[in-house]
Amino acid sequence: MTTAEPSAHGPHSYPRQELRPTQAVVLAGGQGSRLRPYTDDRPKPMVEIPGTGTPIIGHQLTWLAEAGVTDAVVSCGHLAEVLQEWLASADLPLRVTTAVEKEPLGRGGGLKFAASHLPHQDRPWFATNGDIWTRFSLQEMADFHVEREATATLALARPRIPWGAVETNAFGHITDFIEAPPSPYLINAGVYVFSPEFASLLPDTGDHERTTFPRLARAKRLAGFPIPQGAYWRAIDTAKDLTEAAKELAALTR
Repeated sequence: MTTAEPSAHGPHSYPRQELRPTQAVVLAGGQGSRLRPYTDDRPKPMVEIPGTGTPIIGHQLTWLAEAGVTDAVVSCGHLAEVLQEWLASADLPLRVTTAVEKEPLGRGGGLKFAASHLPHQDRPWFATNGDIWTRFSLQEMADFHVEREATATLALARPRIPWGAVETNAFGHITDFIEAPPSPYLINAGVYVFSPEFASLLPDTGDHERTTFPRLARAKRLAGFPIPQGAYWRAIDTAKDLTEAAKELAALTR
């Protein structure tokens, strides 16, 4: 496991025109066991939300390209050949290569392995989990990252609680029922901006959220970008998420 400490130099150490990333990693190697039977014959990012006409990864690559990304590395594992076949036949808006793990490296190790395949090791990069369906300005997030002189910036979402909430007054009388209210807590939304030095801080195997991120937080080099209110975000983890996402996306297009 790497033991390098966060770099002392900031994002202004490379040319201004390169502050917004033009390269990205999509983490698409998970087994997606909670999304079965949809993932019995395909990796989770290849699952299509009903009514959208495209798999999750197709939406992600289009979104990245719209933000100025020209090169993407897709980290593969489970049923990698299915994803590679689709990528080879699809009309994609950017250049895509794949990085296939021969053995599980963990989330941090997998991210480091995929990052080693990026075409520009001295430039910043985006990353996204392969099961995220969202729309917000990645360019605004990149600018936020630069302004905070962060080594890593996480997008933060406020998901809706899946249960109805109950409000009471000080005496204990119920005053209202609220269906699926927003969570009072922000969560890691699975979308990132990383400065060039970030890859060297990742573990070769294991989970960076237990090692690299806490160390960066202590060094005040980890930033959190709240996804703007009204922007769509959902992680597709279960069959219920597919159903809910289909309803939400249909409502957005009306």
